[in-house]
Amino acid sequence: MTSLNPAPAIIGEPIGLPLPTKLGGRPLMEALAARKSSREFALQQLDPLILSDLLWAACGINRRDDYRTAPSARNWQEIDVYVALARGLFLFDPHHSQLDWVLRDDIRALTGQQEFVGSAPVNLIYVADLTRMQGSADRDEQRFYAALDTGFIAQNVYLFCASAGLATVVRGLIDRRALALRMGLRSEQRVIAAQTVGYPAT
Repeated sequence: MTSLNPAPAIIGEPIGLPLPTKLGGRPLMEALAARKSSREFALQQLDPLILSDLLWAACGINRRDDYRTAPSARNWQEIDVYVALARGLFLFDPHHSQLDWVLRDDIRALTGQQEFVGSAPVNLIYVADLTRMQGSADRDEQRFYAALDTGFIAQNVYLFCASAGLATVVRGLIDRRALALRMGLRSEQRVIAAQTVGYPAT
């Protein structure tokens, strides 16, 4: 697949996030009991610290040698987390706790085919970079492991949201080709899934 609308390499200074707190929240068993999918979200934007904690929980670095909060087959770390906000599209950089600009357009509505995605404050887009999956895995195995690793990240987000009192739902109903073209993805990149996060609707 060739990008018809490639994103500029640099369109602005990265947006620094507060350092994640890594503390607090509900105990694990209570978070598991509260975990659920929600499809109704308040329009309120997430506080920057909550967004930082959310992204760290998703796939942040939690120990030396670049290991993450979510497991990764063969430590490929092939899943990138893109963040679609009202002010633009960003790529999460876990090494510097920042959001790197990708697009200045609001593409939230392109991240899924449900009506709520266009107004929910945050849509995470999980993108696999198959060039990082070197070794003996063939293309079918790469896609399997990419989906598996995405599931780990999505579940981390579910548990964080349950712990922090946020609403979330992971979604597979996406026009992946249209979204990939709008994001300017390379042919070796694949949109796997998306996940909406926000404050619960009252």
